[in-house]
Amino acid sequence: MTDTPPKAPEPLTGHALIADYVRRLDGSPGVYRMLDGEARVLYVGKARNLKARVSNYARPSGHSARIARMISETRSMMFLTTRTETEALLLEQNLIKQLKPVYNVLLRDDKSFPNILIAKNHAYPQIRKHRGKRSDKGSYFGPFASGSAVNRTLNQLQKVFLLRSCTDSMFQNRTRPCLLYQIKRCAGPCTNLITPEAYADLVSDAERFLSGKTSHIQADLAQQMQEASDAMEFERAAALRDRIRALTAVQQSQGINPKGVDEADVIALHLEKGQACVQVFFIRAHQSWGNRDFYPRTGSGAEEAEILSAFLAQFYDGKPPPRQILLSHPVDDEDLIRDLLSARAGRNVDLRVPQRGEKAELVENALRNARESLGRKMSESAAQSRLLSGLADAFGLDDPPNRIEIYDNSHIQGAHAVGAMVVAGPDGWMKSQYRKFTIKTAPGDDFGMMREVLTRRFDKLLKEDPARQTEAWPDLLLIDGGAGQITAVTETLAALGIDDIPAVGVAKGVERDLGREEFHRKGARPFALRHNDPVLYFIQRLRDEAHRFAIGTHRAARAKASTRTPLDEIPGVGAGRKRALLAHFGSAKAVTRAGLGDLMAVPGISEQMARTIHGFFNEGS
Repeated sequence: MTDTPPKAPEPLTGHALIADYVRRLDGSPGVYRMLDGEARVLYVGKARNLKARVSNYARPSGHSARIARMISETRSMMFLTTRTETEALLLEQNLIKQLKPVYNVLLRDDKSFPNILIAKNHAYPQIRKHRGKRSDKGSYFGPFASGSAVNRTLNQLQKVFLLRSCTDSMFQNRTRPCLLYQIKRCAGPCTNLITPEAYADLVSDAERFLSGKTSHIQADLAQQMQEASDAMEFERAAALRDRIRALTAVQQSQGINPKGVDEADVIALHLEKGQACVQVFFIRAHQSWGNRDFYPRTGSGAEEAEILSAFLAQFYDGKPPPRQILLSHPVDDEDLIRDLLSARAGRNVDLRVPQRGEKAELVENALRNARESLGRKMSESAAQSRLLSGLADAFGLDDPPNRIEIYDNSHIQGAHAVGAMVVAGPDGWMKSQYRKFTIKTAPGDDFGMMREVLTRRFDKLLKEDPARQTEAWPDLLLIDGGAGQITAVTETLAALGIDDIPAVGVAKGVERDLGREEFHRKGARPFALRHNDPVLYFIQRLRDEAHRFAIGTHRAARAKASTRTPLDEIPGVGAGRKRALLAHFGSAKAVTRAGLGDLMAVPGISEQMARTIHGFFNEGS
């Protein structure tokens, strides 16, 4: 009789697994990760004391439904210790942004916010919109909620303060004032129609206004208008009257103008049925500079305090926090969040949940906007969900797609050929996921262009995520084209070892009429949807968005090509040296004829670079 080998013990899961990890942990601060059976990260958390924090998950009861689900799915954990809890918080936020765990709160909109810049690298400072790092010398004012909010304010400020908006290159090459001077939106410094001292006064007034000191400016303008009127300089008085009206229009357009709040962000959260909207109002210089709504992923059911805490840590990653942040709800780890934001700002940042007065009214206004925005969003999401379900039924998909990628190409007889990819999902357009492709191998061949675009797209995706664990993989491909394009697509994907992503070609019917589109799939006969089917209109919108993006990309490529000069081909001549050469010589053609000594006289052009430029245009000399 043979002995039966001992049965292998069942692998630990859930509470028992976590309890086993706890025995090997100490009280260091750090970050922990909870993973499922396929090594996908479920949750990233930070702790002042890893042993104490993780031991909470080892309890068999007392958890919310969200945490209980997360624990039950956990099959392994990872740990990384840090020196301080603040370091752990920073590491946690970086990992959340990188890994996008399903049970973490995630801010999905990380766009930068525009500012107004009064550039100080010129005798006559320029006023303009600015995004990104504050690396240019000058005075920055912001953030504004959107580019349109900046543009509206700049439009009014030009009427009031007459500051130039032209580039330095355009400024240096003017021989007569431009249209903006004629319509009284610029003082004309390019042709010496204003003295440097008088222009400096305009700059100072603009900075005072953007800093909230408006009353003195309005009073000064009113006094100047009266003096001009008394001196019977009626044209000048009328111009000053127009500037006062423009200044009033700027102040009225700001909407909310709190007297007791100089600088603050007002952040309010409304949570309903597991969905959240965070409304942010930017208050600067006692003026409202617009608002923006955000819809963070709630980590499958997080509460207000956790959502707001995660939002603050992620929202101010790369953005300077204001001196005060007014909140609708208390946040988790308030002291830790305050220390983190203060470190990022380089000064103290005050977090406050106001209960009465003007600040409480600002929060209530933001909260009302958040509630209304979420209501609209949920209504739109329900309609989008119905369309995605209809799309799945029309194309025989197992489930409604979470990510649809739509592809189109654009060129003119093979010139400036580009490919474009747009992305849509349950929340609508995913514009941060759009991609452009400059065609390198097959311009003019529509099928070859599509093969190149898909090869580059999915070859990169396979290298970045070979296990296909992220949300970057599409559930459906829509291709602008018919049977030929679908053949090219399926062959390209098959060559990459991908055979489980459905692809549908959207082609106009025999009469090429809108509304008579035919849909092509591999191994199936073409078919059409009824003329008034909402799903048909949805597919048309998807296809049209891809076409719009492709055409825009193609036009941008053509426009860029039209401005290219021989200087672009010279090794070592970048944008800065190109500007310096054009400003010095007036044209690229003049640079090609310049002597070595003339080139060396250009600011920023060394003797070696001058020889390189001269040799490029004078081979053998």
